[in-house]
Amino acid sequence: MRVALYFGSFNPIHAGHQKLAEYLIDNKIVDEVWFVISPCNPLKDQRDLLDEYIRLDMLVFAIQDNPEFKACDIEFTMPIPSYSIDTLHALSTQFPDYQFKLIIGSDNALVFDQWKDYGQILKEYPVLVYPRLGYNFAEVADKYPQMQLLNSPYYEISSSQIRDSIALKKDVSQWLHPSVLQFIKDHNLYQ
Repeated sequence: MRVALYFGSFNPIHAGHQKLAEYLIDNKIVDEVWFVISPCNPLKDQRDLLDEYIRLDMLVFAIQDNPEFKACDIEFTMPIPSYSIDTLHALSTQFPDYQFKLIIGSDNALVFDQWKDYGQILKEYPVLVYPRLGYNFAEVADKYPQMQLLNSPYYEISSSQIRDSIALKKDVSQWLHPSVLQFIKDHNLYQ
C-alpha cells in the first residue's frame, strides 16, 4: 500500500487540498492519501488555529465521500510541537507494510532544511512536491534533486484566504465541502 501523508493544519480543509489528493490518486502515484492534522506546526503562527478536534471534525466531513482518503490524528498523542520525522517513524512502526510518501508544497520544499532531521527524511521517505505560485520549482530541483516534482495544477486558494473571506462574510461555498461550510456556520467559526 502506497500512502501519501499530507501534513497540515487544515484550518479549514478546502477544495485545493482535496483536488491535490485526487490528483495523486487519479495519476496512480499513491493508493491512499492520509491527511495528518498537525496540532501545532513549529514553522507556523498559531494565533488563528482552531482546536485540533474541531479541525478533525471538518476534515472527516470533507473526505467522507472518498474511500481513498483517511483522516489521521496520530500527532494528537505525540509531543508538541509535532515533527514530521517523528510522525513518519511512528506510522512506519505502526504500519510496517505500507510505503509512506511525504507530500509538501514547493514553499515548504524551499525551507526543508529548517525541518528537524530533514536529511534523514530524504534518505528514508520519498518526498513529493506540488507547485505553489511564486515558488520556483527549478530552485527546489537544484536544492533537492531527490524530491519528486509533481506536474499537478495550481490550486490558487489558501486556508487563510478562506478564513479572511468568512470573517468578511464573503461566499466561500466553491472552496468548502457543503458539510464543512455548514459546520462552520453552525459553530460561528472564523467570525
